[in-house]
Amino acid sequence: MMWWRERPFTLNGSGTAHLRVRGLSAGYGPFLVLRDVTLEARPGLTVILGPNGAGKSTLLKALAALIPRTGWITLDGEELPDETDEIVAAGVALVAEGRQLFPQMTVRENLELGGWLLKKTERERRIEQAFADFPRLKERTNQLAGTMSGGEQQMVAVARAMVGAPRLLLLDEPSLGLAPKMVDELLAIARRIADAGTTVLMVEQNVKKALAVADRGYVIERGALVASGPARLLERCSVVREAYLGKDAVDVHTAADAARRRRAAAHPG
Repeated sequence: MMWWRERPFTLNGSGTAHLRVRGLSAGYGPFLVLRDVTLEARPGLTVILGPNGAGKSTLLKALAALIPRTGWITLDGEELPDETDEIVAAGVALVAEGRQLFPQMTVRENLELGGWLLKKTERERRIEQAFADFPRLKERTNQLAGTMSGGEQQMVAVARAMVGAPRLLLLDEPSLGLAPKMVDELLAIARRIADAGTTVLMVEQNVKKALAVADRGYVIERGALVASGPARLLERCSVVREAYLGKDAVDVHTAADAARRRRAAAHPG
């Protein structure tokens, strides 16, 4: 039995959250990446799929107010603030692509930053709970984060976010650059976090494995939604299977090539 299955996950927030997004547009300067995107993340695990450059990470950055955005976004019926610190206070946590840890700080010190809005006693309680939920990290309490493996660093990033007990967890490419075994571990953790009561909205490159753990999914291409539905049905959708789940396809890096082949076939010459 692997360590992450040994006990139920307990680091959940103050209740499940329901995110609604209507007409979201966002980008960088004059370059618009997302155009009129409408979606929702209900309690459970929702995955965002699509080829590189489709706007998946841009979506999470827009939700966290890290880039300018327009549109209507609510969390449990309340409009999501426009300032990042207020969004964090509202119960939203983002684990960004690349983990973005402080490499010269220890595991514990990185976790402490996840509870910077909390009183000291509550922060310490949640850090100890994080160590209970991530036993491997407890063994490395005083290890510098920069000396850990990529998978272990990703665990620190997730645990740091969960110290804040978010109601909505945004995960951006948690399996990026990891070995297959570690990918399975991280996706299993995401599933357990959702089962414990934190709504999870995850961007993921490994389509097959992501759909296996998700409840619902959306596919983004060129900044617009092209497919959505329950994960078990989305996996059988002809558009998704052709572009992402072909005979030899294992992740969305093949999607751009597949899309180009479809366009070339439709418009020869």
